[in-house]
Amino acid sequence: MSAPTRKIIHIDMDAFYASVEQRDDPGLRGVPLAVAWGGKRSVVLTASYEARPFGVRSAMPLHWALERCPGLRVVPPRFEAYREVSHQIRAVFARYTGLVEPLSLDEAYLDVSQPLQGGPSATRIAGAIKADIRAETGLSATAGVSVNKFLAKLASGMNKPDGLTVLLPGQVDALLAGLPVGDFHGIGPVTAGKLSALGIHTGADLRATPPAQLSALFGRVGEHFWRIAHGLDDRPVEANRPNKSIGAEETYSDDLREVSAVQGRLPVLAEAVQRRLERAGLAGHTLVLKLKFDDRRVLTRRVTVPMPVHEGADLVRAVTPLLSADLLAGRGVRLAGITAAGLCPVGEVPAQPSLFAELGGHPSG
Repeated sequence: MSAPTRKIIHIDMDAFYASVEQRDDPGLRGVPLAVAWGGKRSVVLTASYEARPFGVRSAMPLHWALERCPGLRVVPPRFEAYREVSHQIRAVFARYTGLVEPLSLDEAYLDVSQPLQGGPSATRIAGAIKADIRAETGLSATAGVSVNKFLAKLASGMNKPDGLTVLLPGQVDALLAGLPVGDFHGIGPVTAGKLSALGIHTGADLRATPPAQLSALFGRVGEHFWRIAHGLDDRPVEANRPNKSIGAEETYSDDLREVSAVQGRLPVLAEAVQRRLERAGLAGHTLVLKLKFDDRRVLTRRVTVPMPVHEGADLVRAVTPLLSADLLAGRGVRLAGITAAGLCPVGEVPAQPSLFAELGGHPSG
Protein backbone atom coordinates (compact mmCIF):
# COMPACT_ATOMS: atom_id res chain seq x y z
CA MET A 1 0.00 0.00 0.00
CA SER A 2 1.53 3.32 -1.04
CA ALA A 3 1.97 6.14 1.44
CA PRO A 4 -0.60 8.94 1.25
CA THR A 5 0.39 11.93 -0.86
CA ARG A 6 1.76 14.76 1.23
CA LYS A 7 0.74 18.40 0.81
CA ILE A 8 3.71 20.71 1.31
CA ILE A 9 3.78 24.51 1.01
CA HIS A 10 6.94 26.60 0.75
CA ILE A 11 6.43 30.25 1.71
CA ASP A 12 9.07 32.82 0.75
CA MET A 13 8.57 36.49 1.60
CA ASP A 14 9.29 38.88 -1.28
CA ALA A 15 12.46 41.01 -0.82
CA PHE A 16 11.69 40.74 2.88
CA TYR A 17 14.09 43.19 4.55
CA ALA A 18 13.68 45.78 1.78
CA SER A 19 9.89 45.38 1.82
CA VAL A 20 9.77 46.01 5.58
CA GLU A 21 11.85 49.16 5.11
CA GLN A 22 9.60 50.41 2.30
CA ARG A 23 6.49 49.64 4.33
CA ASP A 24 7.79 51.61 7.31
CA ASP A 25 9.24 54.56 5.36
CA PRO A 26 7.05 55.89 2.52
CA GLY A 27 10.04 57.81 1.18
CA LEU A 28 11.68 54.51 0.21
CA ARG A 29 8.74 53.22 -1.81
CA GLY A 30 9.14 52.95 -5.56
CA VAL A 31 12.90 53.63 -5.51
CA PRO A 32 15.87 51.25 -5.91
CA LEU A 33 16.75 50.14 -2.38
CA ALA A 34 19.36 47.89 -0.79
CA VAL A 35 19.56 46.78 2.82
CA ALA A 36 23.23 46.56 3.79
CA TRP A 37 25.77 47.58 6.38
CA GLY A 38 27.75 50.57 5.18
CA GLY A 39 31.32 49.21 5.36
CA LYS A 40 33.68 48.74 2.43
CA ARG A 41 33.30 44.96 2.58
CA SER A 42 29.54 45.02 3.01
CA VAL A 43 27.28 42.89 0.84
CA VAL A 44 23.67 43.48 -0.12
CA LEU A 45 21.36 41.58 2.23
CA THR A 46 18.22 42.29 0.21
CA ALA A 47 17.54 44.35 -2.91
CA SER A 48 14.11 45.79 -3.62
CA TYR A 49 12.42 44.82 -6.86
CA GLU A 50 13.03 48.37 -8.13
CA ALA A 51 16.80 47.74 -7.82
CA ARG A 52 16.84 44.41 -9.61
CA PRO A 53 16.51 45.71 -13.21
CA PHE A 54 19.88 47.40 -12.60
CA GLY A 55 21.42 44.02 -11.80
CA VAL A 56 21.49 44.54 -8.03
CA ARG A 57 21.13 41.23 -6.21
CA SER A 58 21.38 39.79 -2.71
CA ALA A 59 24.92 38.79 -1.68
CA MET A 60 26.46 41.24 -4.17
CA PRO A 61 29.27 43.42 -2.79
CA LEU A 62 27.76 46.80 -1.99
CA HIS A 63 30.32 48.72 -4.04
CA TRP A 64 29.32 46.70 -7.13
CA ALA A 65 25.67 47.47 -6.45
CA LEU A 66 26.41 51.20 -6.24
CA GLU A 67 28.36 51.06 -9.50
CA ARG A 68 25.45 49.40 -11.28
CA CYS A 69 22.83 51.66 -9.72
CA PRO A 70 24.28 55.07 -8.72
CA GLY A 71 20.88 56.18 -7.41
CA LEU A 72 20.60 53.19 -5.07
CA ARG A 73 19.29 54.04 -1.60
CA VAL A 74 21.08 52.06 1.11
CA VAL A 75 19.69 51.54 4.60
CA PRO A 76 21.19 49.48 7.45
CA PRO A 77 19.32 46.36 8.57
CA ARG A 78 16.91 46.50 11.52
CA PHE A 79 16.83 42.90 12.68
CA GLU A 80 14.52 43.59 15.61
CA ALA A 81 11.89 44.88 13.17
CA TYR A 82 12.37 41.89 10.87
CA ARG A 83 12.06 39.45 13.77
CA GLU A 84 8.85 41.13 14.91
CA VAL A 85 7.31 40.74 11.44
CA SER A 86 8.61 37.16 11.26
CA HIS A 87 6.76 36.36 14.50
CA GLN A 88 3.55 37.76 12.96
CA ILE A 89 4.02 35.58 9.89
CA ARG A 90 4.64 32.46 11.96
CA ALA A 91 1.49 33.18 13.94
CA VAL A 92 -0.40 33.05 10.63
CA PHE A 93 1.19 29.68 9.81
CA ALA A 94 0.22 28.30 13.22
CA ARG A 95 -3.46 28.86 12.47
CA TYR A 96 -3.29 26.39 9.59
CA THR A 97 -0.82 23.71 10.74
CA GLY A 98 1.46 22.78 13.61
CA LEU A 99 4.01 21.36 11.17
CA VAL A 100 6.05 24.45 10.29
CA GLU A 101 9.80 24.37 9.60
CA PRO A 102 11.27 27.89 9.48
CA LEU A 103 14.36 28.16 7.29
CA SER A 104 15.05 31.81 8.11
CA LEU A 105 13.15 34.91 9.18
CA ASP A 106 11.39 35.05 5.80
CA GLU A 107 11.05 31.47 4.61
CA ALA A 108 9.39 28.26 5.84
CA TYR A 109 8.01 24.87 4.88
CA LEU A 110 4.50 23.89 5.99
CA ASP A 111 2.98 20.41 5.92
CA VAL A 112 -0.78 20.86 5.44
CA SER A 113 -1.60 17.20 4.82
CA GLN A 114 -3.83 17.40 7.90
CA PRO A 115 -4.58 21.11 8.27
CA LEU A 116 -6.12 22.77 11.29
CA GLN A 117 -8.37 24.84 9.00
CA GLY A 118 -8.88 25.67 5.34
CA GLY A 119 -8.58 22.08 4.06
CA PRO A 120 -8.44 19.90 2.18
CA SER A 121 -7.05 21.99 -0.71
CA ALA A 122 -3.39 22.93 -0.16
CA THR A 123 -3.72 25.50 -2.94
CA ARG A 124 -6.56 27.27 -1.12
CA ILE A 125 -4.62 27.15 2.14
CA ALA A 126 -1.59 28.72 0.45
CA GLY A 127 -3.79 31.46 -0.97
CA ALA A 128 -5.38 32.08 2.42
CA ILE A 129 -1.97 32.29 4.10
CA LYS A 130 -0.77 34.80 1.51
CA ALA A 131 -3.91 36.90 2.05
CA ASP A 132 -3.56 36.78 5.85
CA ILE A 133 0.10 37.81 5.67
CA ARG A 134 -0.73 40.77 3.46
CA ALA A 135 -3.65 41.84 5.66
CA GLU A 136 -1.67 41.59 8.91
CA THR A 137 1.79 42.79 7.84
CA GLY A 138 1.22 44.74 4.62
CA LEU A 139 3.77 42.51 2.85
CA SER A 140 3.56 40.05 -0.03
CA ALA A 141 4.67 36.43 0.01
CA THR A 142 5.20 33.86 -2.71
CA ALA A 143 4.01 30.28 -2.25
CA GLY A 144 4.90 26.98 -3.87
CA VAL A 145 2.71 23.90 -3.42
CA SER A 146 3.68 20.31 -4.17
CA VAL A 147 4.10 16.83 -2.72
CA ASN A 148 7.51 17.31 -1.07
CA LYS A 149 9.90 20.00 0.15
CA PHE A 150 12.18 20.02 -2.88
CA LEU A 151 9.33 20.45 -5.35
CA ALA A 152 7.49 23.01 -3.21
CA LYS A 153 10.61 25.18 -3.02
CA LEU A 154 11.17 24.79 -6.75
CA ALA A 155 7.57 25.88 -7.36
CA SER A 156 7.86 28.97 -5.15
CA GLY A 157 10.80 30.21 -7.20
CA MET A 158 8.88 30.08 -10.47
CA ASN A 159 6.57 33.09 -10.11
CA LYS A 160 7.99 35.77 -7.83
CA PRO A 161 6.92 38.17 -6.47
CA ASP A 162 3.48 37.54 -4.98
CA GLY A 163 3.05 34.27 -6.85
CA LEU A 164 1.30 31.00 -6.09
CA THR A 165 2.50 28.02 -8.11
CA VAL A 166 1.26 24.44 -7.83
CA LEU A 167 3.56 21.71 -9.12
CA LEU A 168 1.57 18.52 -9.70
CA PRO A 169 3.19 15.06 -9.88
CA GLY A 170 2.28 14.73 -13.56
CA GLN A 171 4.24 17.90 -14.38
CA VAL A 172 7.44 16.96 -12.58
CA ASP A 173 9.23 14.67 -15.05
CA ALA A 174 9.13 17.06 -17.99
CA LEU A 175 10.06 20.08 -15.87
CA LEU A 176 13.04 18.45 -14.17
CA ALA A 177 14.34 16.81 -17.34
CA GLY A 178 15.12 20.16 -18.92
CA LEU A 179 16.21 21.97 -15.76
CA PRO A 180 19.92 22.94 -15.66
CA VAL A 181 21.67 21.17 -12.78
CA GLY A 182 22.65 24.54 -11.31
CA ASP A 183 18.95 25.33 -10.81
CA PHE A 184 18.44 22.34 -8.50
CA HIS A 185 18.29 23.54 -4.88
CA GLY A 186 21.37 22.20 -3.11
CA ILE A 187 23.62 22.10 -6.18
CA GLY A 188 25.91 25.12 -6.00
CA PRO A 189 28.10 26.63 -8.73
CA VAL A 190 31.18 24.52 -7.92
CA THR A 191 29.24 21.25 -7.93
CA ALA A 192 27.35 22.30 -11.07
CA GLY A 193 30.69 22.97 -12.76
CA LYS A 194 32.00 19.57 -11.75
CA LEU A 195 28.84 17.89 -13.06
CA SER A 196 29.10 19.85 -16.31
CA ALA A 197 32.70 18.67 -16.76
CA LEU A 198 31.33 15.12 -16.57
CA GLY A 199 28.75 15.84 -19.27
CA ILE A 200 25.90 16.17 -16.77
CA HIS A 201 24.13 19.40 -17.69
CA THR A 202 20.41 18.84 -17.04
CA GLY A 203 18.05 16.90 -14.84
CA ALA A 204 17.74 14.30 -17.59
CA ASP A 205 21.52 13.80 -17.56
CA LEU A 206 21.48 13.53 -13.78
CA ARG A 207 18.75 10.89 -13.90
CA ALA A 208 20.73 8.85 -16.40
CA THR A 209 23.80 8.76 -14.15
CA PRO A 210 23.91 5.70 -11.86
CA PRO A 211 23.48 6.61 -8.18
CA ALA A 212 26.63 4.64 -7.31
CA GLN A 213 28.67 6.84 -9.66
CA LEU A 214 27.26 10.03 -8.13
CA SER A 215 27.96 8.70 -4.63
CA ALA A 216 31.54 7.88 -5.60
CA LEU A 217 32.02 11.44 -6.84
CA PHE A 218 30.13 13.40 -4.19
CA GLY A 219 29.67 11.09 -1.21
CA ARG A 220 26.26 10.61 0.37
CA VAL A 221 24.89 13.78 -1.20
CA GLY A 222 25.39 12.19 -4.64
CA GLU A 223 22.46 9.87 -4.08
CA HIS A 224 20.38 12.87 -2.98
CA PHE A 225 21.16 14.54 -6.34
CA TRP A 226 19.88 11.46 -8.16
CA ARG A 227 16.71 11.40 -6.06
CA ILE A 228 15.80 15.05 -6.57
CA ALA A 229 16.41 14.65 -10.31
CA HIS A 230 13.53 12.17 -10.12
CA GLY A 231 11.45 14.55 -7.98
CA LEU A 232 11.90 12.34 -4.90
CA ASP A 233 12.32 13.88 -1.45
CA ASP A 234 11.09 12.11 1.67
CA ARG A 235 12.49 14.63 4.17
CA PRO A 236 9.80 15.50 6.72
CA VAL A 237 8.78 19.01 7.66
CA GLU A 238 10.45 19.34 11.07
CA ALA A 239 8.64 21.68 13.42
CA ASN A 240 10.66 23.70 15.95
CA ARG A 241 13.95 22.58 14.49
CA PRO A 242 16.57 24.96 15.90
CA ASN A 243 19.59 26.13 13.93
CA LYS A 244 22.59 24.60 15.72
CA SER A 245 25.07 25.79 13.12
CA ILE A 246 25.19 27.47 9.73
CA GLY A 247 27.96 26.85 7.23
CA ALA A 248 29.10 26.55 3.64
CA GLU A 249 31.46 24.19 1.82
CA GLU A 250 33.16 24.01 -1.57
CA THR A 251 34.48 20.95 -3.40
CA TYR A 252 37.35 21.60 -5.81
CA SER A 253 37.91 19.93 -9.18
CA ASP A 254 41.66 20.49 -8.74
CA ASP A 255 43.10 19.99 -5.27
CA LEU A 256 44.45 23.10 -3.53
CA ARG A 257 48.06 22.43 -2.51
CA GLU A 258 49.19 25.77 -1.11
CA VAL A 259 48.02 27.55 2.03
CA SER A 260 47.63 30.71 -0.05
CA ALA A 261 45.27 28.90 -2.43
CA VAL A 262 43.04 27.81 0.47
CA GLN A 263 43.18 31.31 1.96
CA GLY A 264 42.06 32.68 -1.40
CA ARG A 265 38.84 30.67 -1.18
CA LEU A 266 37.95 31.73 2.37
CA PRO A 267 36.21 35.01 1.37
CA VAL A 268 33.87 33.11 -0.97
CA LEU A 269 32.93 30.68 1.79
CA ALA A 270 32.60 33.46 4.34
CA GLU A 271 30.24 35.46 2.12
CA ALA A 272 28.01 32.39 1.72
CA VAL A 273 27.96 31.88 5.50
CA GLN A 274 27.27 35.59 6.08
CA ARG A 275 24.34 35.48 3.68
CA ARG A 276 22.81 32.48 5.47
CA LEU A 277 23.43 33.91 8.93
CA GLU A 278 21.84 37.21 8.05
CA ARG A 279 18.83 35.57 6.42
CA ALA A 280 18.34 33.71 9.70
CA GLY A 281 19.08 36.83 11.77
CA LEU A 282 21.89 35.02 13.62
CA ALA A 283 25.56 35.40 14.54
CA GLY A 284 28.10 32.84 15.78
CA HIS A 285 30.42 32.62 18.80
CA THR A 286 32.37 29.62 17.48
CA LEU A 287 33.81 29.30 13.98
CA VAL A 288 34.91 26.00 12.47
CA LEU A 289 37.30 25.47 9.57
CA LYS A 290 36.86 22.14 7.79
CA LEU A 291 39.33 20.62 5.31
CA LYS A 292 38.99 17.37 3.40
CA PHE A 293 42.24 16.14 1.85
CA ASP A 294 43.10 14.10 -1.22
CA ASP A 295 43.56 11.04 1.03
CA ARG A 296 39.89 11.50 2.10
CA ARG A 297 40.83 12.40 5.65
CA VAL A 298 38.85 15.22 7.22
CA LEU A 299 40.27 17.75 9.67
CA THR A 300 38.46 20.46 11.62
CA ARG A 301 39.82 23.35 13.64
CA ARG A 302 37.74 25.80 15.65
CA VAL A 303 38.06 29.16 17.35
CA THR A 304 35.75 30.87 19.83
CA VAL A 305 35.60 34.65 19.53
CA PRO A 306 34.76 36.96 22.45
CA MET A 307 31.77 38.48 20.65
CA PRO A 308 29.47 36.79 18.09
CA VAL A 309 30.15 37.60 14.44
CA HIS A 310 28.17 37.44 11.22
CA GLU A 311 30.07 39.56 8.70
CA GLY A 312 32.20 37.82 6.09
CA ALA A 313 35.35 39.84 6.79
CA ASP A 314 35.22 38.90 10.47
CA LEU A 315 34.66 35.24 9.63
CA VAL A 316 37.74 35.26 7.39
CA ARG A 317 39.87 36.97 10.04
CA ALA A 318 38.81 34.44 12.64
CA VAL A 319 39.58 31.28 10.66
CA THR A 320 42.68 32.43 8.74
CA PRO A 321 45.03 31.87 11.73
CA LEU A 322 43.84 28.26 11.84
CA LEU A 323 45.53 27.58 8.49
CA SER A 324 49.19 26.61 8.23
CA ALA A 325 51.56 24.65 6.00
CA ASP A 326 51.92 22.10 8.81
CA LEU A 327 48.17 21.58 8.71
CA LEU A 328 48.28 20.67 5.03
CA ALA A 329 51.43 18.54 5.45
CA GLY A 330 51.88 18.33 1.70
CA ARG A 331 48.35 17.06 1.09
CA GLY A 332 45.95 18.53 -1.44
CA VAL A 333 42.73 20.09 -0.16
CA ARG A 334 39.71 18.66 -1.95
CA LEU A 335 37.04 20.43 0.11
CA ALA A 336 37.00 23.44 2.42
CA GLY A 337 34.24 24.77 4.63
CA ILE A 338 33.44 27.40 7.24
CA THR A 339 30.73 26.88 9.87
CA ALA A 340 29.39 29.26 12.50
CA ALA A 341 28.12 27.64 15.72
CA GLY A 342 27.08 28.85 19.15
CA LEU A 343 24.41 30.91 17.41
CA CYS A 344 22.52 33.84 18.90
CA PRO A 345 20.23 36.55 17.49
CA VAL A 346 22.21 39.16 15.60
CA GLY A 347 20.40 41.86 17.56
CA GLU A 348 22.50 40.84 20.56
CA VAL A 349 25.63 41.90 18.64
CA PRO A 350 26.64 45.54 19.26
CA ALA A 351 26.10 47.63 16.11
CA GLN A 352 29.66 48.07 14.87
CA PRO A 353 31.21 47.66 11.44
CA SER A 354 33.79 45.09 12.53
CA LEU A 355 34.41 43.09 15.66
CA PHE A 356 38.15 42.96 15.07
CA ALA A 357 38.44 46.65 14.27
CA GLU A 358 36.94 47.25 17.71
CA LEU A 359 39.24 44.77 19.41
CA GLY A 360 42.28 45.90 17.48
CA GLY A 361 43.50 42.42 16.62
CA HIS A 362 42.78 38.81 15.78
CA PRO A 363 41.13 36.23 18.01
CA SER A 364 43.36 33.71 19.70
CA GLY A 365 42.90 30.06 18.82
